[in-house]
Amino acid sequence: MSTLELLDTARARLAAGGAAREALGELVVPRRILGVARAPRVERRGSAWHLGALLLTDDAVLATGEVVRARQEARRGYTAESQRQRSELAFAARRGGFAEGETVHVGWRVLSADTPDAPLALRDGIPSIRWSAAGALMPLDAYLAERVSLLLEPPAGA
Repeated sequence: MSTLELLDTARARLAAGGAAREALGELVVPRRILGVARAPRVERRGSAWHLGALLLTDDAVLATGEVVRARQEARRGYTAESQRQRSELAFAARRGGFAEGETVHVGWRVLSADTPDAPLALRDGIPSIRWSAAGALMPLDAYLAERVSLLLEPPAGA
């Protein structure tokens, strides 16, 4: 099977099973007004099924970026700058109109499903995926089967 056929099969299973989608967002930094900076916000750009390293929409496949839960701003102390940045992104999602606690994917990028594009690859003519930065390639059909099953029938307590 080709990469496109595997992705279409996964879409059909997810749609038929009524799998939940998660929001896609894009960080927008508004223009200054009279020299005054306005707070950035995350604007809604659609929804997708989250399949680990991939996000699957009705007509595209995306590489995941950052995943945050929208929340109201609150004064907090941070032990790491990366923690502060993630928190700012969560605040920006809430300012952009996402519901409190809603999962939002930011920083995703569109992949080309018909030509190899990281994390998708062809290994010996077999569509494959690198499911983590340090992970090895694995066949895409097995990866999608596992991820779709987990999304349709999550383990108890998940």
